[in-house]
Amino acid sequence: MMEIDRRLFIASLGGAAVVKAMSHEDRADALEEYSIEQLDKEVAAKQQVYPTVAQLEAQIESRPTRRGVGNLFVSRDGNVKKLPPMPKQPKLVDFFANRFASTAHVMQSATRALKTGMDEEIILACLLHDVVQNLIKVDHGWWGAQIFEPYVPERTTFAIRYHQTLRFYPDEEAGYEYPEMYFNTFGIDYQPPQYIADTYKMVRNHKMYMDARLVTVNDLYSFDANSVVTLDPFIDIIGRHFKQPKEGLGYDGSPVAHMWRTLINPDSPL
Repeated sequence: MMEIDRRLFIASLGGAAVVKAMSHEDRADALEEYSIEQLDKEVAAKQQVYPTVAQLEAQIESRPTRRGVGNLFVSRDGNVKKLPPMPKQPKLVDFFANRFASTAHVMQSATRALKTGMDEEIILACLLHDVVQNLIKVDHGWWGAQIFEPYVPERTTFAIRYHQTLRFYPDEEAGYEYPEMYFNTFGIDYQPPQYIADTYKMVRNHKMYMDARLVTVNDLYSFDANSVVTLDPFIDIIGRHFKQPKEGLGYDGSPVAHMWRTLINPDSPL
């Protein structure tokens, strides 16, 4: 609900004396009219501040890289840096230490899930839900579920895959609003494509809907630059729920081993 500044509202009517002389019905009508005016101003302000879909599309040819490129493959501050070597049999924690950039967000997300007493499969999903963006950002929910599917529980895979879709659809009962940052990211007039809308209808009626929804809840409110988080609280959870291949991630012959090798060797030309 939009908040109304009582002082400004009274002033707009001519002051307290004028309001006192008005009937209750006139006050209610005046408040409704004032609320509509304020709402129109807020909408107009957003339309001025946030870009449109067309404006964002016009920026495509102004950049040397595409918006969907993985974080590991492009630098936003000068040239890319040489990466540290990986162990011969790399584990998930090695990727957190040496390949996944900007892990503070996912660790904040998992910390929030841990502190609110969520199931370990969901805590793990929160910890992993965005790290595939180091590889690719487009449809990262599906990519993220795919790269982890051989190694984590079904609930974790489901939650990772569909958190992307649910981010575009509010659920007030679950405590999730449409992120204001999306007006900048996708445009003030953005409408999700049909495959996202169709996926939402399916997931909304699925028995594991809330698993994916809980990831969006912990996702949206985990961008605190002052929060200090580490991987330490999640080591045991990873040990219990992540099936670490003895050959090492990328070398176990799984259908997704190549994705891990790409993360290991992002500087390989072929």
